[in-house]
Amino acid sequence: MEFGMFHEFPALPGRSDTECFQLAMEQVDAAETWGLDAMWLAELHFNPRRSVLSFPLGLAAAIAARTERMKIGIAVQVLPLAHPLRLAEEAATVDQLSRGRLIMGVGRSGFPRTYNAYGIPYSESKERFTEALDIMKRAWTEPRFSYAGKFHRFEDVAATPRPYQQPWPELRVAATSPDTFPTNGTAGHPIFVAVRSGTFQDLGPEIAEYHAAWAAAGHKGKGQIFLRVPTYVAATDAQARAESEASILQFYKNHAQLLKDAAVKTGEPAAIARAGHAERLLTLNYEEGLGCNLVAGSPDSVIKQLTALRDELGLDGILTELNCGGQIPHAGVMTALRLLCQEVQPHFH
Repeated sequence: MEFGMFHEFPALPGRSDTECFQLAMEQVDAAETWGLDAMWLAELHFNPRRSVLSFPLGLAAAIAARTERMKIGIAVQVLPLAHPLRLAEEAATVDQLSRGRLIMGVGRSGFPRTYNAYGIPYSESKERFTEALDIMKRAWTEPRFSYAGKFHRFEDVAATPRPYQQPWPELRVAATSPDTFPTNGTAGHPIFVAVRSGTFQDLGPEIAEYHAAWAAAGHKGKGQIFLRVPTYVAATDAQARAESEASILQFYKNHAQLLKDAAVKTGEPAAIARAGHAERLLTLNYEEGLGCNLVAGSPDSVIKQLTALRDELGLDGILTELNCGGQIPHAGVMTALRLLCQEVQPHFH
């Protein structure tokens, strides 16, 4: 099972942006040294109290230059927000610099706030995503091509450089709304899943639909599932709770409000359905969350929880959110990362 760290490069109270980047990069360097499989970079805009990570491919290039082994993943690049030709060239550049260590995670986000800032209607996000991914695949594989779509038109373009990986950097796609599970199964894409409004157990039927669509489309093997999950590891269960509880639960309270806002602004059935869980998230406590919304405890406890999740959902990897909520001090995150790499990860390799 692949182990990764989902990193938001959090904004830290009382710290400058420069200090935030420095501390986050210390965690990246430690992950490389301690043997973590992959470092995952978020894409977050216009939220200075949460994150300084608005340019994941740029950070991926910086990480590629200071690492040799660890994979570098984007989780996820929001395709409708940027020109697909530019993204194709930038991703191929990172893939070359890293000698094929880029995993290009893509999605469209479930929240309209950033779309509004860019002046892009969220109602167009599905069509824009599909068009952008098609353009990127062609840019990576065709010497020259033209395109006439609903949102993009161009003639005789030759994207450069070519990716190191062929035919393109490894792709994974975020599956969040119910329709995206069979859609990605039919397309043959590995998927990211996450629990934000429901529970881990709610993912089971949706993952089953993904696998059914994968098989019906005639793809070989079995579609891969990667779970993004709030995770914290400390010497004891009690210490893990004391250090992570406030941050994780505050995250879910903030997320509940985002769900409500998204339902109002988009009117999408999937967004409205997710908002129906908002009240539960507002009152979620640590005991209820364990095994349903988060993984935390001593290394032995975390191993047991992850084993149960792997077996229940058929996971191929996890993206651990070691500072979910962004309020856990740097020293605690470093300890959690070390324990994850040295004591938890070996049990799954």
